[in-house]
Amino acid sequence: MIRPIYFLLFLCIIALVFSNAYSQQNNQVTPYYPDHKEVCESYKRAEKLDTVLKKAVFKSYVIPHWQTGRNIFWYQNRLKDNNSEYILVDVAKGIKGKAFDHNKLAEALTKATGKGHNGNLLQINELDFSDDGKSLKIKEGEQWYECDLNTWTCKKIGNPDFVRYEPTRPLQRRRSRWMGPRRDSISPDKQWEAYIKDGNLFAKSLKGQEVIQFTKDGTAAKPYGEFSWSPDSKTLIAYRIDPKEEKEVHFVLSSEPGTTRGVLKSQKYAQPGDEFTTYEMYAFSMHDRKGLKIDAEKIDFFGAPELHWRKGNNRYFTYEKVDRGHQHFRVIEVDAQTGDTKNIIDEKTNTFIYEQRIYTRYLPETHEIVWITEKDGWRHIYLVDELTGKEMKQITKGNWVVRDIDSVDTKKREIWFRASGMNAGEDPYFIHYYRIGFDGNNLVSLTPERSNHSVTFSPDRSYYLDTYSQVNIPPVTLLKRTSDGKKIMEVERADVSALLASGVKLPEVFVAKGRDGKTDIWGVICRPSNMDPTRSYPVIENIYAGPQDSFVPKSFLPASEMQSMAELGFIVVQIDGMGTANRSKAFHDVCWHNLADAGLPDRILWMQAMAKKYPQADISRVGVYGTSAGGQNSTGALLFHPEFYKAAVSACRCHDNRVDKQWWNEQWMGFPVGKHYEEQSNVTNAAKLQGDLLLIVGESDMNVPPESTYRVVDALIKSNKDFDLLTIPGMGHSDGGPYGRRKKRDFFVKHLLKAEPPSRNR
Repeated sequence: MIRPIYFLLFLCIIALVFSNAYSQQNNQVTPYYPDHKEVCESYKRAEKLDTVLKKAVFKSYVIPHWQTGRNIFWYQNRLKDNNSEYILVDVAKGIKGKAFDHNKLAEALTKATGKGHNGNLLQINELDFSDDGKSLKIKEGEQWYECDLNTWTCKKIGNPDFVRYEPTRPLQRRRSRWMGPRRDSISPDKQWEAYIKDGNLFAKSLKGQEVIQFTKDGTAAKPYGEFSWSPDSKTLIAYRIDPKEEKEVHFVLSSEPGTTRGVLKSQKYAQPGDEFTTYEMYAFSMHDRKGLKIDAEKIDFFGAPELHWRKGNNRYFTYEKVDRGHQHFRVIEVDAQTGDTKNIIDEKTNTFIYEQRIYTRYLPETHEIVWITEKDGWRHIYLVDELTGKEMKQITKGNWVVRDIDSVDTKKREIWFRASGMNAGEDPYFIHYYRIGFDGNNLVSLTPERSNHSVTFSPDRSYYLDTYSQVNIPPVTLLKRTSDGKKIMEVERADVSALLASGVKLPEVFVAKGRDGKTDIWGVICRPSNMDPTRSYPVIENIYAGPQDSFVPKSFLPASEMQSMAELGFIVVQIDGMGTANRSKAFHDVCWHNLADAGLPDRILWMQAMAKKYPQADISRVGVYGTSAGGQNSTGALLFHPEFYKAAVSACRCHDNRVDKQWWNEQWMGFPVGKHYEEQSNVTNAAKLQGDLLLIVGESDMNVPPESTYRVVDALIKSNKDFDLLTIPGMGHSDGGPYGRRKKRDFFVKHLLKAEPPSRNR
């Protein structure tokens, strides 16, 4: 006979089993609220990921050290317990092996230097093998040694004639417009020297006593200057300058060592709407000693431009003009004899032209310009006739994006470039490498594998190393032949066994539709390693909506701050919403006059779609954090979308775009400074705050003035709002450093998990 108490217990167990089964079948989960013991354990897991597990991936990237004049390279593999190995690859033979006997070399170096060496712990930055492979030169500290690989003896030598090839260095660099052109006061024919005296332009003979005074109307207040010579020394270009003093911003360092008072620091810092120095262009002839004003608008942005003189006829030159407000870009041709001008390239837009990604490459031999523009709605390459301004060819075309040009081969008339979005069915942000003819034909994909790629070439570009991965797929490095992209050998495959053995979850890529119901929005999800599928976890978004780029990682992400935070009991996500770069022009244009938008409508829809698929994501408890532009975005999330975001941590950001640097904010918010600047300010909207907010600011931030944060603080106090503020003495533009990151984690644990973080004072 069954006792009643056991019968009741049996019924309870059956009910519990069926209840759990029903809950799982119907995706019912219970919110995760940890007790203090669970919180302490989660912090230990996060700390482990920040330290030990951060180094648990091996052989993840190959940095080749090519040997001069030979298709041979060596590289270093990082191994377990801080060990290293050095591998030598013979490209022609397609083989690889240990570069040397590590233990024997360590013994030889120990004898030569008098310092102990361990063969597994060698740290070599400079290494050069002899042509016959029987010896090598190695740098130990500041001293070079030559080591015989037969006798295993090393001797001191002087610095060898050794030039390291940098495979990651761009083959063809472009100068920033902010740098200004290169100038020389001495004429190319070494006959004249130009100079400024009392605000006027002069030239004096280097072969005699003659002095030419070209101008008389220059003054100290409005001088001539920024002069440059034509290649044939017959023309001198100079500018009448109307200088404007750049205003300063200030901050006080409270805790400088050896002081008992705060130290005032100031720096020149242009803000949106500030006046800029202007330049009027003049041409001065060495033939008749006369000058003429060029028929062109004043240059009111970036300063005096770099000049591109026509090869074979120095009567003409071109220069680039980006109008303030970023809505008009021109390549202007100047006739230095008449002062007449004409536009070779003339691009206008109703939104913005992204100045930092304007690409022009001048080909003087053929009088052509390689130009990248988004005028058809996508970023593509065009070929322009420099003599007529006629567009000769749209070289690339389609609903995808040219990310950058690596090199232009004028002899083969080929362009080597990077692009994303060309391959249907894959992440449109994956970078692939290509080459194409000037005529738009013979497109060759050098990296067809479905992943994000990073390529480095051999010195003669006959071979290249292609490392590719995805956020949750470890890197593979292949050696390929440039002529046809054929694989020669697999060089390395990352070893992630130690990481996976720890139980850490790799990120998941997730895609959902944006606000238009059509456009794919891409992001990643990081989960706790011990996530219980029957529990729901708060969601925290790592946000950075700066329009200058896209920010969701695409390459292998074994350890990150997001994963460390996830270990505390959160689902942490990162998303690229509309308004960020590297998609269509229309996708990017969402940010125009609209930085407060920050893609937040797309981000909210993305997280709602994630929660629909994964009920473990509790979007009734959503936090958000960000640094710099992300700091502005995270505070804005609470102000403009309090129905969704409940807690935010915001570090060192411009909360009012009128307070931040001119060049960044006018690029997206436009010029002149209009009412929309004020309407979108976090300062103006501070009274709307709902939810929990932690503001972090470094008192010596030279990127974004600290008063940007303090103005929000002032507005919040005046609105009688509750918030937390962390000011870090001496710190610059940062997320708060180790202490700030710890306080960020504690803040979310307290406000989203309703738990007390571990006390560091006990």
